[in-house]
Amino acid sequence: MGDPMKWVKKDPEKENVFWPTEAAKARAWVSDESIYAEAKADPVAFWEKYAKEIHWFKRWDKAYEFAPEAYKWFVGGKLNLSYNCLDRQIDAGNGDRIALIWEPEPVEEEAISLTYKELHRLVSKFSNVLKGLGVTKGDRIGIYMPMIPEAVIAMQACARIGAVHSVVFSAFSPDSLRDRMVDAGAKVVITADGYYRRGKAIDLKKNADTGVEGTPVEKVVVVKRLDKSTPMTPGRDLWYHELMDGASESHQAEEMDSEDLLFLLYTSGTTGKPKGIMHTTGGYAVQSYLTAKWNFDLHEGDIYWCTADVGWITGHTYINYAPLLNGVTSLLYEGSPDAPDYGRMWAIIEKHKVTQLYTAPTAIRMFLKWGNEWPKKYDLSSLRLLGTVGEPINVDAWMWYFEVIGGGRCPVIDTWWQTETGANMVNNLPGIGPFIPTVAGRTFPGVHGEILDAGGSVLAPGEGGYLAIFSPFPPALTRGIYGDMERFKAQYFTEYGPERYFTSDGARMDETGNTRITGRVDDVMNVAGHRLATAEVESALAQNNKVSEVAVVSRPHDLKGEVPIAFVLLKGGVDHSDEIRKELMGTVNQVIGPTGRPDKIIFVDDVPKTRSGKIMRRVLKALVRDEPVGDLTTLQNPESVDQLKSLVDYKGG
Repeated sequence: MGDPMKWVKKDPEKENVFWPTEAAKARAWVSDESIYAEAKADPVAFWEKYAKEIHWFKRWDKAYEFAPEAYKWFVGGKLNLSYNCLDRQIDAGNGDRIALIWEPEPVEEEAISLTYKELHRLVSKFSNVLKGLGVTKGDRIGIYMPMIPEAVIAMQACARIGAVHSVVFSAFSPDSLRDRMVDAGAKVVITADGYYRRGKAIDLKKNADTGVEGTPVEKVVVVKRLDKSTPMTPGRDLWYHELMDGASESHQAEEMDSEDLLFLLYTSGTTGKPKGIMHTTGGYAVQSYLTAKWNFDLHEGDIYWCTADVGWITGHTYINYAPLLNGVTSLLYEGSPDAPDYGRMWAIIEKHKVTQLYTAPTAIRMFLKWGNEWPKKYDLSSLRLLGTVGEPINVDAWMWYFEVIGGGRCPVIDTWWQTETGANMVNNLPGIGPFIPTVAGRTFPGVHGEILDAGGSVLAPGEGGYLAIFSPFPPALTRGIYGDMERFKAQYFTEYGPERYFTSDGARMDETGNTRITGRVDDVMNVAGHRLATAEVESALAQNNKVSEVAVVSRPHDLKGEVPIAFVLLKGGVDHSDEIRKELMGTVNQVIGPTGRPDKIIFVDDVPKTRSGKIMRRVLKALVRDEPVGDLTTLQNPESVDQLKSLVDYKGG
């Protein structure tokens, strides 16, 4: 069998193509390619088969029911996701197994480990706290939390009592929090006094206080993370630890219908207004459980580390729910990968003997830039599998990750999915392969994806088009946009009809079904793995009263993948200056947060427009990418392009 620690072997006939070894196949949950044919022949039966591996209070009456924009899974089934994560593990005799490891950023602080029994006790107590605050099934709860154990406890408690959580990334601005809480109609917000980032104490409570102003929020529960004085609003603000002190440890999980709303997660849309993506309980639980088990080869004793933030869908599914559904240990890290130095990630892997690492190409490119000497200081031999998520990965980053971090022995599982899909959708399985740089792989068994042209016809292998997912839709696929089902229909089902979900991602597929994702085809950027609409940045900049008009496009970036570039027209009498530029950056910080900050703000006198007055962002995008600008005959002001060429140092011709 060769080296038992070697999980991949190089294809002798093809460069940079790798396959699982016999040892890897023997260990993997799935190693026979026939699984794809089986799942394709009857995807509904496939998902039913594996749905039986989790706990149901009542089995479903019908597995899949289709109606336009109103498909359902496991109809009539009753379950609870938190019960499946915690009670089911305890009932199986795994209560003393470590469920969660929390690594704080300050190196002088001790890590915290919670067993499944201990996590169950804390989740039960906080479930009773929420009920004591008047939270009932269906109420929306905001979670504005850093990467601390209480974030997982809060999400699990919401799922346990049937409340709908809406997590907001802790680096988002107060305005972003307010918009989401108003749209969701949130009753309670759970936050913390602060957290550590690159050695600095960040005051999160101050942002939360501003963010809940003008919202329906009645109570704010505050976790004490920092040793500092925190202003508390009487009658509204409550300390988490004080509420937990008096709470009962006994709590029976609520029986939820399979199609009951589990959570809302707001994501960027092309209109600039974030949309509340709805995920329901049963289908999400099943697909989260199975994709994590098969894709990351999860087994008893594994220490699995997904480096995402709980504020993103990756954190929801692959930090919180899926690892616990599989009974493994999920690692949570509070801080930055460069604190106190560039070796922090690798030190954590060595310390906790991490077996699977799931991170973003942006992070990998950053690690590569920092140099090989940092990972080489640490023992990374515990790693068995590497994963990537959030954006397409380039060859250099993939090979560095494979060779330097994985030592050439670990498969790289390149996953494609979205906030809307809830769980992994495209990737190769570790027991089947192949593992090819820049190629995500086949659609997961039970997922039917095709590459289509603009008219909806399936394209031949190698032809570039648009990735679409066909009905029967995968169980975790979103059930809609909260409060705006017309927008849901228009965005995802107008392009190709109600039985084909339009992903807005370009792709091409080879003759074996392996898919390369080429990137977004709409006005949504992938900035350091975070989805951000150009319209959101435009809207933020336009809020500054010195701005007359603004257009934002994306440009490739070596580390972040893409970055926003802003073209700004100032109002009459306002002169261009570095002070105005800093002020505009501050406006974006306030409205969106650091994620939305433009890489460059270019002050212009005019932008190219059609005769109907529409800004030609196609031309601006070509200019910042140094690509041919194409036909300009439809412009009312073609002379503006020449001025812009000099401002962006354009050489594209």
